[in-house]
Amino acid sequence: MTTESFADSMRRLASAQKGRAKGAPAYSVYVNRPVGRVFAALAHRLGLSPNGVTAVSAVFTFSGILVLALVPPAWWTGLIVWLLLAIGYALDSADGQVARLRGGGSIAGEWLDHFIDAIKIVSLPIATAIGLFRFTDVPDSYFLVPLGFAIVATATFFGMILNDLLKASKGVASSAQQGGGGALRSLILLPVDYGIVCLVYVLWGWTTIFVFAYAFFFAAAAAFCLLAAVRWFRAMRALGNEAAHGR
Repeated sequence: MTTESFADSMRRLASAQKGRAKGAPAYSVYVNRPVGRVFAALAHRLGLSPNGVTAVSAVFTFSGILVLALVPPAWWTGLIVWLLLAIGYALDSADGQVARLRGGGSIAGEWLDHFIDAIKIVSLPIATAIGLFRFTDVPDSYFLVPLGFAIVATATFFGMILNDLLKASKGVASSAQQGGGGALRSLILLPVDYGIVCLVYVLWGWTTIFVFAYAFFFAAAAAFCLLAAVRWFRAMRALGNEAAHGR
């Protein structure tokens, strides 16, 4: 356990926040990161390592995912799923903040964080499909929605990670390192914010409402992935052209 007080940790984190990606979704910036800051200060006070916080985050997240697949939908299961996922998401923000409090993270820690993220991103829609199949009478054709969500979420996550890797290989700053982004864009991107998608599970006990809301978020995610893929490809082509001309 560290001798630094909770208040001192909070002050250090507030003055040393990393830049945010351009136009990052509002929930992640204005809700999840501040909550994660509180968790980070508490974890640092308790002496938890960044990898330890990542592990605790995974426990909360995958507990929520298991509830979806194993417990019949009800108003209270929806609340439990949302709470577990939301806490897991906040702790996912906290692990990097704990690393900054301890003087910096590690490559292994970053790998672990992204590896768990990759599993949860595909597991959540699959568990949604399993829960709907086991406990509801939604039409069979609807299962294409969560399965499609799994594809879109995985492609978007991989695209973002690959963008940063390729930019770094050419010495170009990532979106997060560049920082900035308008508040309007952050609000527009709310439907594709993981934290807001987690919130839709509050409707889990009301199947008819849930399936329409979930389909809306899938459509938003698919549209974002398509538009982002076009923009990313153009950016990578421009980066390749610059590199070729610089030889």
